[in-house]
Amino acid sequence: MSTPQLDARREHVTKLVEEGGYVARIPVELIYEPDDQTGWGPYLSMADALKLDEVRQALRRRDIAGAARHGEVFELTKVA
Repeated sequence: MSTPQLDARREHVTKLVEEGGYVARIPVELIYEPDDQTGWGPYLSMADALKLDEVRQALRRRDIAGAARHGEVFELTKVA
């Protein structure tokens, strides 16, 4: 994977991570490279990808405080 160029467009979005009855809303940044001819874009930075993995692992361990360091955490409740 190439490194982002200075003219790469970046967009702030929220990704949802669902695990074990919880869902976390995690802010990340999508990177769009203007000369991407592979069709694989947009992509996350390595730091954001690792952050999403860390949140998922924390939710699996039921470490809500650990997951909440990166975003908001909600408990899923079936209503119907």
